[in-house]
Amino acid sequence: MTAYKDYGFTNSQPAHTFNYLQTPILSLLDKNANRCILDLGCGNGYLANYLISQGYNAYGIDASTEGITIAQETNPSRFFIQDLSTGKLPGELQSLPFDTIISTEVIEHLYDPAGFIDFCKQALKNKGELIISTPYHGYLKNLSLSLLNKWDSHLGPAWHGGHIKFWSRATLSDLLKNAGFTVTAFKGCGRIPYFWKSMVIKAKIS
Repeated sequence: MTAYKDYGFTNSQPAHTFNYLQTPILSLLDKNANRCILDLGCGNGYLANYLISQGYNAYGIDASTEGITIAQETNPSRFFIQDLSTGKLPGELQSLPFDTIISTEVIEHLYDPAGFIDFCKQALKNKGELIISTPYHGYLKNLSLSLLNKWDSHLGPAWHGGHIKFWSRATLSDLLKNAGFTVTAFKGCGRIPYFWKSMVIKAKIS
């Protein structure tokens, strides 16, 4: 699986950039059901640290040394540097019973999204849940980008480390289903319906 770096709540982007994701993600969590959470690609730890402040048992990993250093300023024992191309969790986390994985704005940067989903499945315990967000693409949004001639700026091909996969609700749902997950919830976030900035999909191991 290709490594990724710092593509969730990143150290290069202010926390308020992702406020529109926070409420939808929190609405999909339950402290009684989501007892041990792993934030994959946690960036500077903004989301995981917020979850910890709300009483959740959360941990984060990322390939960015800078991001993890920032995250550890708040909760030093909860964040770890790890390049997932190793196919393993950090040693300190391998024995933890993760029942929930959250990954925010990561999968659109990956060369091997199927490998990433498989890694999530292997890290989860039986019937574990995956909550994943990524920029939303759908018919109306794609049509408006075409009519307004905005595709060049939207795709940002000169953006180093930018998006290389563009997901719709159907394509991301299919990826999850093919990996043995059952999709249980969908939420669009940011902007008006069907022009959403991002989407959040929750799935459970079948």
